[in-house]
Amino acid sequence: MRRLRYTIITAMLTWAMLTQAQTIALRLDSLMLDPLFETTQVGMMVHDLTTDQTLYKRGQRQLLRPASTMKLLTAITALRELGADYRVTTQLYTQGTIADSTFTGNIYCHGSLDPAFGDEDMNILIDSLRLAGINAINGTIVLDRSMKDNLPFGEGWCWDDRNPILTPLLYERADTFAAALLAHLNAAGITTNADIAEGITPTEAQPIASTSHTIRQLLLPMMKKSDNLYAEAVFYQIAAAAGTPYATAAMAKEAEQRLIADLGLEPKNYRLADGSGLSLYNYLSAEVLVRLLRYAWQNPAIYESLYPTLPVAGLDGTLKDRMKGETTTANVWAKTGTLSGISSLAGYALTPEGHVLAFAIINQGVRSVRYGRDFQDRVCEILCAPAASTN
Repeated sequence: MRRLRYTIITAMLTWAMLTQAQTIALRLDSLMLDPLFETTQVGMMVHDLTTDQTLYKRGQRQLLRPASTMKLLTAITALRELGADYRVTTQLYTQGTIADSTFTGNIYCHGSLDPAFGDEDMNILIDSLRLAGINAINGTIVLDRSMKDNLPFGEGWCWDDRNPILTPLLYERADTFAAALLAHLNAAGITTNADIAEGITPTEAQPIASTSHTIRQLLLPMMKKSDNLYAEAVFYQIAAAAGTPYATAAMAKEAEQRLIADLGLEPKNYRLADGSGLSLYNYLSAEVLVRLLRYAWQNPAIYESLYPTLPVAGLDGTLKDRMKGETTTANVWAKTGTLSGISSLAGYALTPEGHVLAFAIINQGVRSVRYGRDFQDRVCEILCAPAASTN
């Protein structure tokens, strides 16, 4: 009995003397005994950014589908390549003459795949015509969609999903720009006897109005709400930044591959397909995601624009109803990901000692995403728990 008491006391003292890193590793190892992993895969990595020390690795290099944690790669690449204040602009041009309040010629609408373009933006364009003294239009309204290729969907998207339409001229998130333009012209009392055509804005056309939103504005719904249309819009801004007409997804992926190479990894080892994570062709690893988060942390201009967009545990976004415990609420800010059979979570966690941890978890092959989320929540509880806690 005395020997047993001595063993228990010794074990307790040993546990108390464990470093934070050892404590976290032991607790996470205990989670890996869950029967969940008899039938599913997991890739996981935890890195202490404060000490720049990796605390835990398990299947961190397995190639898994990231789901919407793919948005981290899109967001960080956009902030690196374009900056938070880069503007996504819809522009109106004219080429013609005005006589007796009637415009004769071509009106060009050049779109840049702005997912936030809506009623207020359309009114700005229409008001510019009225301010120019135009009460009637004779000629052609040209829809310039040359910002990107003509593919309406991303590579590897499921045909039976409710996928967003990727067109450079959007209105209220839909491919209804032309109809909305005509309706607003009519509501403004501008009569039209104009054809609608597709084309490219000539260099000699005169700019008359524009409306825009910044990358910073687009990142908020893209990350907090995991909005796929916003993610694809940001993805194509990366592609189109060079000004080449009909930009392709491949151009955006080249920028992402350069970033992955700068992380010290081999880009060819991963499969990049889209910007949102909808594609079943994306394959990343927990290691890539953690290195991305570390890169953002080490670059203040990127991190200061990224972290306000991430869902916060127990408070907002896609983590509003998760991790409401005392230690995790407001101490985890991370991007969620969900596809059929996939649940992922990657972001930052704050320890009671004030250390900031970057972590990534990808659960693949889960019959219900709830199993993956429950596991991820338990991981975050461990990351945010006091080192001396025995919970």
